[in-house]
Amino acid sequence: MKEDTVIRWGIVGTGRIARRFAQGLAHVPNAQVTSLWSRRAEPADAFAAEFGGAAYGSLDALLASDIDAVYIATHQDSHADYAIAALAAGAHVLCEKPATVNAAQFDRVVAAAHAAQRLFMEAMKPPFYPLYRKLRAHLADDPIGAVGLVRAGCSVPGVPPDHPSLSFDHAGGALLDIGIYEMFLAVDWLGAPLDVQTIGRLGATGVDMFASLNSRHERGIAQLFCGLDLAGKGDALIAATGGHVTIHENWWNPVRATICYTGGRVVELDAPFEGGGLNYETAHFCELIREGQAESPIMTHAKSRQMISMADAARAALGLRFAADE
Repeated sequence: MKEDTVIRWGIVGTGRIARRFAQGLAHVPNAQVTSLWSRRAEPADAFAAEFGGAAYGSLDALLASDIDAVYIATHQDSHADYAIAALAAGAHVLCEKPATVNAAQFDRVVAAAHAAQRLFMEAMKPPFYPLYRKLRAHLADDPIGAVGLVRAGCSVPGVPPDHPSLSFDHAGGALLDIGIYEMFLAVDWLGAPLDVQTIGRLGATGVDMFASLNSRHERGIAQLFCGLDLAGKGDALIAATGGHVTIHENWWNPVRATICYTGGRVVELDAPFEGGGLNYETAHFCELIREGQAESPIMTHAKSRQMISMADAARAALGLRFAADE
């Protein structure tokens, strides 16, 4: 494809995250919403009126429309099925996190992507933010040594009782809704997990309300937490042999980082973002389509699989099984 080829998007789901995606798309050159589908017609029609595109009455109709890529913005229990259907229909797929409920589902999605020769990527936004890219570039030129510890966490209180995060049927819970971000950070800096130790507690709806993970990776150790009923600070620590980095809260929407070198030197990094943040991963995905790539070199299939494998191990320790695990 040419560099200025317009990427035509279909959106599956019209909830909050779909709205953020559509808003961000205005900041992505040569990309537009052309199709969308939701199980309920009324919100789909309202979404189309606000953001453009045609609202279709079924998933099959959406997939048969004139689109290049599909963004899946539904609850995670449906991600795998929608992704496989979209790939089989010939669309590239950007799927909201977590890409699937478990590693077995993820393997099926990747197999479908390979069979269809289409691009599939988990929509994990942090590595595409200006601050995160600036931090990576800075440490490449002015390193802090070998990273051996990642510490990160977030816990959000006051989740409404009817929120999908608390729904057992939708495979909710802190680990998959919030913890997957922390698992990304651990895998991104420390490599594949070797073992995961988890303690936590389940709530009235049967999903995990809080979990604390200690994980050993190829290159170090991670200490992670996630929760849905406590107020927990959302910063991150990356510790190395020659210094450490603090990505200030909210670290998954990063705008500021402090690098402290052994010996006392301190470097402050600042990089604001625009468009809500989802636009950066979307722009990357569009470029991959134009280049004919089947996998992101940044958000690789291996990395996504390592993350969901950590979640699998953590849920197993808590005795938490969803329908997709049967």
